[in-house]
Amino acid sequence: MPTVRSITNGTRSRSKTIDLPFKVGDMAVYPAHGVGEVTSIEAREISGSKQLFYVLQILDSGMKIMVPTGNVNAVGLREIISEEEVKAVYDILKERDVVIDNQTWNRRYREYMDKIKTGSVYEIAEVYRDLSLLKQEKELSFGERKMLDTAKSLLTKELAFAEGEDEEEIEEAIEEIFLD
Repeated sequence: MPTVRSITNGTRSRSKTIDLPFKVGDMAVYPAHGVGEVTSIEAREISGSKQLFYVLQILDSGMKIMVPTGNVNAVGLREIISEEEVKAVYDILKERDVVIDNQTWNRRYREYMDKIKTGSVYEIAEVYRDLSLLKQEKELSFGERKMLDTAKSLLTKELAFAEGEDEEEIEEAIEEIFLD
């Protein structure tokens, strides 16, 4: 775990050691935005108190996000999944004994969006699987097609990093699962 030292307080500098789960250069997953790189760790003063922030650059969009180091768990910032967890994701994608609710598309959309917002790669895999299976049965709404693309992009990026493969190869492997 990285350590940050020498946090200045006014004119005097005091040394303080803080263990942080991420360091500059690490890849992390930010819910609903995907894989990002920790580009820096910065101290900022907000409402009179100093806080440390991770500065993340999301790879897909280039967006920069600042996450207070003390709120990592609350916002769902997490490490990229391990190689062992990759198998579980593929198992979810391959599962066919699933029930897809016959509820209205907008209710299904909200339910799936909630799953994507959790940042859980397993929940995202379920959304991708369910929408891919539904797409084989009927036309998806515009919102559902967009969500399918979002889920695919989030999965592809994370699986590519976890497996050390090209995104194109991962995308092909995911799409092959649904060729029937």
